[in-house]
Amino acid sequence: MASPLSSPLLLLLVAIVLHCVVHASASGANPTAGFVKVDLTDGNFQVQSPYNVPESQRFRYSHGVRQFWVLDTDKPFNTATRTNPCTEVRLRIHNEEGAEHSTVLMLHVYDGVLRFYIEQAVEGNIYDRWFRLNVVHDVDKSTVAVYTDGEKRFATDVTPSQSYYFKFGVYMQHHDWSPCMESRWTNITIYTIYFY
Repeated sequence: MASPLSSPLLLLLVAIVLHCVVHASASGANPTAGFVKVDLTDGNFQVQSPYNVPESQRFRYSHGVRQFWVLDTDKPFNTATRTNPCTEVRLRIHNEEGAEHSTVLMLHVYDGVLRFYIEQAVEGNIYDRWFRLNVVHDVDKSTVAVYTDGEKRFATDVTPSQSYYFKFGVYMQHHDWSPCMESRWTNITIYTIYFY
């Protein structure tokens, strides 16, 4: 049987759970309802950190929490890329060769507001607190929806493609950056749903 993650008719839910409470909020529907959890192992989590410092100076995994930080003076994760400094985990969950687009969704934080790229606000007052983030990517319909703490906050159409990869962590942007950027993540979970 083919891997369920290689199916072109696949709806992926990237449930990046940032809160210690993993149930849906009382006021919102559970965005994972009807989905099946994908088994992840340590081998699915590939750390990418600045090549000019040891990984241990920019990433820590302790007691189930992945902590990322990057300095504005850091280098990219390798010498071949022209990206900004970042410390991220790339989830290796399916065949990612030939990914057509670098991103369909990036969530940035500017002045304490979680945003879709630099545009629409998704969630305010994001600094110094845990929250649960769910991202639903409907590959067939080329849409994404973003939920925080079980509440749908944003949805948009995205560029169609048949190959994607998923990352989370800290990535310095081209403007409005800080000397040190940090994020912490826990309970990283991928869900999927199949259409036959």
